[in-house]
Amino acid sequence: MKRKPKVLFFSTGDSTRSQMAEGFLRAFADDEVVAASTAVQSIERDPLVLDVMKEVGVDISGQHPKDIGQFFKESFNFVVTLGDPSRERLPVWPFCCNVRHWSLTDPEQIAGTLEQKRDALRRVRDAICRNVMEFVSKSLPLLHSGDTAGARLKSQSAAAGAA
Repeated sequence: MKRKPKVLFFSTGDSTRSQMAEGFLRAFADDEVVAASTAVQSIERDPLVLDVMKEVGVDISGQHPKDIGQFFKESFNFVVTLGDPSRERLPVWPFCCNVRHWSLTDPEQIAGTLEQKRDALRRVRDAICRNVMEFVSKSLPLLHSGDTAGARLKSQSAAAGAA
């Protein structure tokens, strides 16, 4: 039996960005991969995050970031860090040779009105969506073999582009 690729999304701040990335990967790749998320600070999820993800048809309400300590005992095909290197330190992942760094502002650090915060979450959500689509198309080519997961990815890509 073929083992599914495992992908860990790691946020350098709270879990907002990693939860979004995990949600998109699950939506685009379905059960073709094992997706997980963690963060330095796994705080209570902001209800606005659930709302902005639902706007694009991705429900992350059932996801929960895991404690980072457990992931040092696991093996991953890919580790993707989501952080703002100008403000946050990016960790070293010595036991994974496929590490990607996505430079993304922490939307939870944006101050302002409720609508300004919602807009910041949308901008980061859309950037993560583009990054996950590119990641799936370049790093997980098995999903583009014409199977249903590949078709689902193309459908989701078209829907995200129209949003």
